[in-house]
Parts: sequence; C-alpha cells; structure tokens
Amino acid sequence: MIGLLQRVCRAEVFIGEERIAGIEKGLLLLLGIGTDDGPEDIGYIARKTADLRIFSDAGGNLNLSIRDVGGEVLVVSQFTLLGNTRKGRRPSFTAAAPPAVAEKLYTRFIKEMRSTGIPVQQGRFGAMMEVKLTNSGPVTLILNSRAQKS
Repeated sequence: MIGLLQRVCRAEVFIGEERIAGIEKGLLLLLGIGTDDGPEDIGYIARKTADLRIFSDAGGNLNLSIRDVGGEVLVVSQFTLLGNTRKGRRPSFTAAAPPAVAEKLYTRFIKEMRSTGIPVQQGRFGAMMEVKLTNSGPVTLILNSRAQKS
C-alpha cells in the first residue's frame, strides 16, 4: 500500500461541479492499494498518517501530529500510485489491486482512520475526481507499507 501524504491548508474533491468532500488544515492522503495488500498494510498506513509529526510547534520544528493540531484527513483512492513506468511510454498498473478488492480495502482503511478519532473525509472510490489543494510547506511524504516488511 502506498500513500502520498500532503500537509494542506485546504483540500477539496469534486465530481463534475459537485463538491463531495473538503477539509481545512490537515492532511490529504492519496492512497494506492496493491495486489498483495491486506489488513497489516491498512494498519501501518493509518498509524503513520495519524502519528507522523509533520506540523510545526511554537519553535517552528516538525513536532506535532495531525492529532496534536486538531486537523482533518481527506483520503482519496489513487491506483496510479502503483503505476510502473520502467518500460515504454505507457504505465503498467498490474501491481494495483483489482477494483473489487481495492474498494473493500479502501473502505476498511477509512474505518481504521476514523477509529483513531481524527475527522476523516473521503473521495468516491473509482470516480473521476478533481482534487484541489493548497499544500502547506510544502510538506509531501511517501508512505509505503512494503518498506516496513523489508
């Protein structure tokens, strides 16, 4: 499971003209679910998202988590994070979980994030979405549950 985590001042998701989700100060997590992902990957990415200290304290140091600052998380599914671009000019997405499997894991991930007590908004799985954000910092990190297994 791969997450692209961005600290944001604001983030919104639109489908067509309809705004379906949005947060103010918090984290935007673009979540890619792979063919070998399962419950342990969900737990790892959820814990990292909730506990990473990537917000500034009074001294300007990155010492505060999303919990500490009372922020929100916006989770958007994004299978393209699993794209392999090593060969040719067209990415291969064979590492991405099939939609039926990925949607179940995405739903479980949302439940896991909500169980942390952090307010969570979400995009619509499988939909063509427009994501608008204002990155704060900018602070952008890649979370990879496979890295923990090595």
